[in-house]
Amino acid sequence: MRFKVKVVNIATKGPLIAILNHEDATLLDLQALDRIKIKKGSKEIIAAVDISYSKKDINKSEIGLFLDIIEKLNLKNKEFIDICVEPKPKSLEFIKKKLDNNPLNKEEIDSIIKDLVENKLTEVETTYFISACYINKMSLDESVYLTEAISKNGGKLKFDKKFVVDKHCSGGVPNNRTTPIIVPIIAAAGLTMPKTSTRSITSPAGTADCVEILAPVSHSKEEIMKIVKKTNACMVWGGTLDLASADDKLIKLERILDLDPEGILLASILAKKSAVDSSHILIDIPIGKETKIKDVKQGRKLAKKFIKIGKKLGMKIRVILTDGSHPIGNGIGPALEARDVLLILQNRGPLDLKNKAVCMAGIILDMVGIKNSQKKALEILESGLAYKKMQEIIKAQGGNPNIQPEEIQIGKFKHEVKAKKSGKVNYISNNKISRIAKIAGAPFDKGAGIDLFVKIKSEVNHNSVLYTIHAENKEKLIEAIKEELDKAVIID
Repeated sequence: MRFKVKVVNIATKGPLIAILNHEDATLLDLQALDRIKIKKGSKEIIAAVDISYSKKDINKSEIGLFLDIIEKLNLKNKEFIDICVEPKPKSLEFIKKKLDNNPLNKEEIDSIIKDLVENKLTEVETTYFISACYINKMSLDESVYLTEAISKNGGKLKFDKKFVVDKHCSGGVPNNRTTPIIVPIIAAAGLTMPKTSTRSITSPAGTADCVEILAPVSHSKEEIMKIVKKTNACMVWGGTLDLASADDKLIKLERILDLDPEGILLASILAKKSAVDSSHILIDIPIGKETKIKDVKQGRKLAKKFIKIGKKLGMKIRVILTDGSHPIGNGIGPALEARDVLLILQNRGPLDLKNKAVCMAGIILDMVGIKNSQKKALEILESGLAYKKMQEIIKAQGGNPNIQPEEIQIGKFKHEVKAKKSGKVNYISNNKISRIAKIAGAPFDKGAGIDLFVKIKSEVNHNSVLYTIHAENKEKLIEAIKEELDKAVIID
């Protein structure tokens, strides 16, 4: 059946939507969210149907198409196209199977992910898959199949190297910005480390937000290959690379639902590592009552699953359980964290963050057989080799390699939070510190956040500064000050 295109000047960057007049939908026996196939010459695309009941919007024999479809099929307004009804995908049967608490095999999971990537599943149907995996936990084999399916149905970077190393942190600790310190240490040691990272999801800064203060992080696959060839490493945002597009779709809905099924979590992390050809991966699981993993028992259980799945996928994985009970580093927020990173690479800066990053770098070196790995990692940092390598990476990614920590722009509006009594710091709340930093504007306002001046067990005097809140505008600073500031740092 032929329809005249009416361009809807909106891009959803999500599910592909086509709008039909209700009379045409009735004629074709289509309900909202049913599927149609849209054809233009040899090109075709599957879209979900939305129905218009107003002739002012979509007339009979018209089809309203969002810019996502217009661009994919190179369509013009008032152009004629063919559509036909598309049957429900077979993968829906497999989603129902999982809802009924039956295990899925490799082919069934691959079918679900393939349909997800090809936009044959609606967001509602994908939500049922996530819910099924949350209620009826995935087996180890199912997680392996899901990892393989996400990796197979996405893009991939291939490096002709014996070792390609990587690291991941399960999160929940403010700052903890080890990646931009580890990567130049590892690259300076001669190993390949193509690090793709996320922007902030719920924190005051993600690794990509922090690195972007120093250099652009949005690069094509071709650019990444050149950067890594030149420097042994990169630190880029994975969001533009389409390396694990199914994973991006799953994560988007998981955030809305506030669900994080363990089986999908494992597959999500390892699929992204597989997409950049990683052979050796160090996983950091911070343990604390305000982190994702609350206790050591839960952490060890998760660690075993990472190692087992990695082994089945041909990856060597090592997992460390670390102290996530309080922030690590001084700055919280993109610019403040980038400042910490440069200070450490220049042999200044917070010791807790330096020590953790060096320890992790040493473990990665040990994983590939380098002897005296901890000593080697420390030597690379303290000799200035890591800083020199960082400058190379910044330059290769299009940044200023000579930028100094003091030149990084921090929010000019600030408020000092002072101790109300003398004593010893016995608790720093990850959640409250993060919340205050976010209300101040982080991560979207790059210079916003918190500069933390105390650690656990620090001795403080009455009226000494515990931390400073920074903001890029006065209104956000005022909002941040309304929080329970004294509950972020507890003094006994």
